[in-house]
Amino acid sequence: VRMVKGSHIIVHRLFDHDRCYIFQNSDGRIVFAIPYEQDFTLIGTTDEDFEGDPAKAEISERETDYLITALSDYLATPIRREDIVASYSGVRPLYDDGASSATAATRDYTLKVEGEGGAPILNIFGGKITTYRKLAEAALEKLGSRLSGMKDPWTEGATLPGGDFPWDGAEALTDRLAAAHPYLERRHLRRLVRAYGTRAERILEGADSIEALGRHFGAAASWRCA
Repeated sequence: VRMVKGSHIIVHRLFDHDRCYIFQNSDGRIVFAIPYEQDFTLIGTTDEDFEGDPAKAEISERETDYLITALSDYLATPIRREDIVASYSGVRPLYDDGASSATAATRDYTLKVEGEGGAPILNIFGGKITTYRKLAEAALEKLGSRLSGMKDPWTEGATLPGGDFPWDGAEALTDRLAAAHPYLERRHLRRLVRAYGTRAERILEGADSIEALGRHFGAAASWRCA
């Protein structure tokens, strides 16, 4: 496994629409600027080899300078360090394919089965959250000869919990929630729909006031179990 760190910075909202930008850097990489939590813009990402405890990963000065410079090349008003309101980093456990740089390391997953003749052990290296369904199907295919009652792949048409509404139906769902819960602000309802989809209706079931949602943590987040 090759551990590669990716870092991001967050600034106040740079543009008023809800679309994201992807910019081509002079080094061949890309950076993105994505609307984030309504009031901010998320800028990322970097690629750095990482050693140590992934729980202690944090953005470096070099990464901060890289993101500021890369995005400022495209903006009428460049970003300054004092514009950054937060940052975060994560570590990707990638398959070590011997690439010369962290950027060139494969983002694809690699599956290896051990234990021929006995109980199989499936090792999964790399992968991304965006391809987790294909990874799961590939894993079961690898183990297919060892398992009975296997089904054909079925996840392509299956929705995630709360995702059973049209791809462009978020506003209609927000309208429905607003009619049922007029005491909530539109931005609050939008956050619930974005986070929980149709399950937002279960979270709000029986509530008739903002107080009924429990302790409020700010940014339209509150304590309520469904």
